[in-house]
Amino acid sequence: MTERPTPSPDTIRAFLAETPKLRARDAAGKLGIAEAQLVAAQIGHGATRIAAHPDRIIPAAEQLGEVMALTRVGDCVHEKTGEYGNYHPGQHAAMTLTEQIDLRIFPSHWVHAYAVETESEQGLRRSLQIFDAAGDAVHKIHLREASRHAAWAQVVADLAEADQSEGQTVEPRKPTEAPKSRPDKADALRDEWTKLTDTHQFLRLCSKLRMNRLGAYRIAGEPFVRQLDPTAADAMLHAVRDAGIEVMIFVGNRGCIQIHNGPVHTLRPMGPWQNVMDPGFNLHLRLDTVAEVWAVEKPTQRGPAISVEAFDAEGGLIFQTFGLGKEGRDSRPAWGKLVAALPSLAAVPA
Repeated sequence: MTERPTPSPDTIRAFLAETPKLRARDAAGKLGIAEAQLVAAQIGHGATRIAAHPDRIIPAAEQLGEVMALTRVGDCVHEKTGEYGNYHPGQHAAMTLTEQIDLRIFPSHWVHAYAVETESEQGLRRSLQIFDAAGDAVHKIHLREASRHAAWAQVVADLAEADQSEGQTVEPRKPTEAPKSRPDKADALRDEWTKLTDTHQFLRLCSKLRMNRLGAYRIAGEPFVRQLDPTAADAMLHAVRDAGIEVMIFVGNRGCIQIHNGPVHTLRPMGPWQNVMDPGFNLHLRLDTVAEVWAVEKPTQRGPAISVEAFDAEGGLIFQTFGLGKEGRDSRPAWGKLVAALPSLAAVPA
């Protein structure tokens, strides 16, 4: 089977001109290219290649005032409006933490980046867009009406790379790691699980036992995990809204995890999508791609950490939700009761 040839930048721009309402990710899919290649075809035509490292991008974003931060994994999009700040660099992991924008960043996956200006029916749109080695979007920063647009030109000039040739070479996409269990290590998993004192220790435990997250969930059993009906993903959002509690919703890819800390007020379903449409926070979740949902309990020094976690058919993590436990705003007891009431997966007849 021969590979589909990559269309020329001229061909890509012509296609975009003919389909102005098509989202970039969908346009790239129709052309059989990575989204970074779609954007790079527009260098000199509204796009500028810029430094991709978060140590350059995040301080630049801080100069733009109120913006919208977007992180996506598959068919789940997490959007937060606010200002970047409180950046903590790190060789392997970095962090930016404000009341509105809370990110965990993995710099090795910030490989390609562009400053993009696009004309739309709503006017000129500006964004900083970061991609991994395969050309998949890692994180995007969209300017809004209230942003400091006067700072845009200097930000782009400061970040611009010397190479402004159109086009982009990308690496093959790495597949999602399939669920990996070790049934012979189930007793060891449960024993070590009871000794956890922090949720971050769990992945190290999985690595030590040569499993991964979903593989461990599939063999741990109660009281550590309970498999929920896939409809629990939507039921959880409704229950959080109705209970008026605050939660932490994590959505992340290999290069960036974005976190919402707070309530969920407005749900607007549209076709297969469930949409949280709140001031400062939007979440777009395609429910029919949710294959497995698990209620998980891990011990910590602050008490049990209870989460609801959704996975796609390939075993990729879509989202995690925890009860918010900030001092004076402790929703964890109410969250625990909410999770306990979510529907379990019906037993499959033999």
